[in-house]
Amino acid sequence: MIMTKSTNLYKKAIKIIPGGTQLLSKRPEMLLPDLWPSYYSKSKGCEVWDLDGNHYIDMSLMGVGSCIVGYADDEIDNLVIDALKKGNMSTLNVPEEVELAELLCELHPWADMARFCRTGGEACAMAIRIARAYSQRDIVLFGGYHGWCDWYLASNLENKSNLDKVHLAGLEPNGVPKSLVGTAYPFFYNDTESFVKLIEKHKGKVGAVIIESVRNKDPEKVFSDTLRQLTDKYNIPLIIDEVSAGFRLTTGGAHLIYGIKPDIAVFAKGMSNGYPMAAVIGKRKIMEAAQSSFISSTYWTDRIGPTAALATIRKIINNNIFVHLIEKGQKVKKIWKELAEKHNIEISIGGMDPVGHFSFHYEKPAVIKTLFTQLMLERGFLATTAFYASYAHKEPHIDKYFHAVDEAFEIISEAIKNGNAEKLLKSSICHSGFERLT
Repeated sequence: MIMTKSTNLYKKAIKIIPGGTQLLSKRPEMLLPDLWPSYYSKSKGCEVWDLDGNHYIDMSLMGVGSCIVGYADDEIDNLVIDALKKGNMSTLNVPEEVELAELLCELHPWADMARFCRTGGEACAMAIRIARAYSQRDIVLFGGYHGWCDWYLASNLENKSNLDKVHLAGLEPNGVPKSLVGTAYPFFYNDTESFVKLIEKHKGKVGAVIIESVRNKDPEKVFSDTLRQLTDKYNIPLIIDEVSAGFRLTTGGAHLIYGIKPDIAVFAKGMSNGYPMAAVIGKRKIMEAAQSSFISSTYWTDRIGPTAALATIRKIINNNIFVHLIEKGQKVKKIWKELAEKHNIEISIGGMDPVGHFSFHYEKPAVIKTLFTQLMLERGFLATTAFYASYAHKEPHIDKYFHAVDEAFEIISEAIKNGNAEKLLKSSICHSGFERLT
């Protein structure tokens, strides 16, 4: 397998693009530092072709969760092309945004209004701004990953390890105003006691509480009930971040099936199948606060985003796509469990079914993870220890994946037994946190 064009282009990229790429998760250093193909020439369904013409089945991140239906879906793309022919931008607004707002509020009957932007990170920032504008208070309590913006990274101003357990180790708050110290505090999913202590400690100063609807564990009822009870008690907007989970477990936000009752919900990724689009929906009395704060951007008014979102959501509705995602995710988790037991490899499996992941339990897990990615790449798969299911993943892909994992685990098992896993690497070891590249 020759990857000269891709590897050479990345060597150029790290010299002229700080960090090498625009997204940490797409850095080859996070996967297979010296061998990951990095760039694609074409993608279709769940298949990808790199710059050297190598063909892969993507059993990994599927555009980091953005392509819930599959790459270059004809039905969605054709509607986007028709929209482009009408003009993507003008001095006037696109009617599709009104249609999309109505659809999102219809799917979430508790919500009355919607605002739009184009990425999950800025949608979370918008939701925080609206919540603070409504509450007239500054402190944010958060549980999970909510983007790269100042309000979130401010948590590490007071303690550089605050974000280590809720997101990623090594995140320096460089460039974040030091005056924001003490404005954002993390709490941990399903840890009701720590949340109660935190909100009581800062009562009267908390302007927003934001948490992912689900990530590695289902929300415990006592936890979600406590979130709602205490935010109601102190008149604090409760924000549910659906950027990762939305549309994967049901048509709409995962909070609908868990009985969580938010004031605001945030969507991106799965709602538009690879086209930039994000939404903040909420109760009227809180969303109206957006009118007292300046929240505005030219490219939030383009036609592509709302058109792609409408097409994607309707396809999800018409095909019950979330059922397919759950089923395929469960099958992949079963593969990991069955083959790990067959080859006596110690792993733990977690994550919601459509976005599962596993971890190796050894002294140097990053070495084993890197070897797995390397072995799977040699067998024609983009694969790591996480799997984002898409509607494009069909039984033949799952079957081929099973056989490739079987072969990879057999080699890994022998390497662990012989203590020579690192010697089998043709690449340096993958990164496990945020690190400078040069």
